[in-house]
Amino acid sequence: MKDNFYEAKKIMCMYCKCNETAETFTTHVVNYKSCLIIVKNVPCVECVQCGESFFSDEVAATLEKIVNHAKNFLQEISVIDYQKAA
Repeated sequence: MKDNFYEAKKIMCMYCKCNETAETFTTHVVNYKSCLIIVKNVPCVECVQCGESFFSDEVAATLEKIVNHAKNFLQEISVIDYQKAA
């Protein structure tokens, strides 16, 4: 991942206050009008203690675009690969 958000500062977990995080990928799930939108392979920083995931502003904005686009094609379940959709 080449996002300055992760390289510029050490991120402390907002929930458990642990200072140890790892760059990884996660799956983001949105429940919208009784439908599921699943976005896999989303880059994030994850707390090694509690497992909470954090997104950079850029990733969060891209996720919002992907989810809003998926809402236009409502299906019971939509699975989207972040790496291909970003």
